[in-house]
Amino acid sequence: MNKGWHPVALSTSIEPGSSAGTHIHGREYIVWRDNSGVAHVWEDRCPHRGMKLSFGFVRGDHIACLYHGWQYDTTGRCRYIPAHPDLEVPATITVPAFAAVEAMGMIWANIEPEAHRSAPPVGPGQVVPVRSLYVDVDVHTLLDVLRANLPLPFTGEGETSIAAAAENLWRISTTDESLLAGIQALGESRAALHLVIEGPASVYAGAGQAHYLGWTTLLRQMAESRATATRAEAV
Repeated sequence: MNKGWHPVALSTSIEPGSSAGTHIHGREYIVWRDNSGVAHVWEDRCPHRGMKLSFGFVRGDHIACLYHGWQYDTTGRCRYIPAHPDLEVPATITVPAFAAVEAMGMIWANIEPEAHRSAPPVGPGQVVPVRSLYVDVDVHTLLDVLRANLPLPFTGEGETSIAAAAENLWRISTTDESLLAGIQALGESRAALHLVIEGPASVYAGAGQAHYLGWTTLLRQMAESRATATRAEAV
């Protein structure tokens, strides 16, 4: 889980012209979309004074820092400084930008150098988002809890199973139905699960989403109970 492609948000949670802060293994990142809908993942820090860019605002294909309004284009290069509107901004003023793709209803980021990157994730064209679940446990505990508390299917019957599908991605399936669960290591003791249903909205939107949303509530309770018990044992 330490390398490769990391799910950082559901695609539907980041609208064009919006941004959100996130973490991968304790480091801060910003996920944002320009107004054309393209997703970007950068280091969440303005090079000027270190302000989080996720506190700023998107204007077209630029994102601006809240502190002094410095604007950066989609490559991460600073293009405009309000205090010096006529300045040709040096090309050295940039924000570290990372590889980002969208697949399976999620935004994925890879923070490794290009030469070390694996192929980006690919998946089905039709998925229905359920939610992103944030829990105060490490990724291994979250995965253990997930394996021990698999959901009942919304449609059909059959035994539910879970198997690795790609880097940081698991498929929960029965004979007739499957979910995709992307697991994100936010820090040493915090993780996120990004969940989508494989299939068309005509089948799963509404009641199907509600069915699995209820299961994620149980999953959170089980994960938090595990964390509480682990802390008690450590005392």
